[in-house]
Amino acid sequence: MEKMNPVVHFEMPYENGERLVKFYTEAFGWRMQKLGKEMGDYVTAATTETDENNMIKKPGAINGGFFPKKPDEPAQHPSVVIAVDNIQEAMKEVIDAGGKILGGPVEIPGIGQYVSFIDTEGNHVSLLEAINIA
Repeated sequence: MEKMNPVVHFEMPYENGERLVKFYTEAFGWRMQKLGKEMGDYVTAATTETDENNMIKKPGAINGGFFPKKPDEPAQHPSVVIAVDNIQEAMKEVIDAGGKILGGPVEIPGIGQYVSFIDTEGNHVSLLEAINIA
């Protein structure tokens, strides 16, 4: 079977955390969780049921998160996160296909390795090599 990496997460910037949480909770019933300063004021968004490991129960559904807008940082736009088996290999494939990697992979505790890139059309996208929870 041909390789196909799925979209597993979305991310969007926010300006006001309280307003953000209120909007998505009221408009869509999402379970929003503020992670605090130690996690960069990231806010997770549960859009579908998850199991005890926070993995989605419904195939094809994804959860997401929101990060605070910072005027001095580039590429702060809505984006998607693509799951990969090997982040180093995927980074090379992105470069070989004409994309640009933004920095190096960072460890997200309990989740895995994460890195952002810009595709050939200027879109901000990210890669995630998840820790095998099973």
